[in-house]
Amino acid sequence: MALLAQAARGPRREGVFALWLTVRVAQDLLLDPPFPDRAHRRRVAALEHRLTSLTMAAPLRRALLAAIAQLRDGETTAVPVILSQLVAPARDTLGAEAAEAVALAVRGARKGKAEASA
Repeated sequence: MALLAQAARGPRREGVFALWLTVRVAQDLLLDPPFPDRAHRRRVAALEHRLTSLTMAAPLRRALLAAIAQLRDGETTAVPVILSQLVAPARDTLGAEAAEAVALAVRGARKGKAEASA
């Protein structure tokens, strides 16, 4: 959220916002108890619809669309993989701070997954 406040208006800010929205939907798969399947499908559809109106760099847009495709399955085991695939495009298009924020979300997802299986 701090990156969003710091970013100037334009494609960079909208890219940070799109990344934040996607990470939130992915992290919501790890909630206990999870959202019902129907609610999850609606959240993914709303995310996809919202991203269509945002301007962002092409590599980030492709990565987010791939993440949405994987989020449709709703598998909690895939969350760390989905998020880790966003780190490099975030670094390339939004900078090291955005990539580090996503990497932190990846570590949190792996930790949450490990605690759930223990």
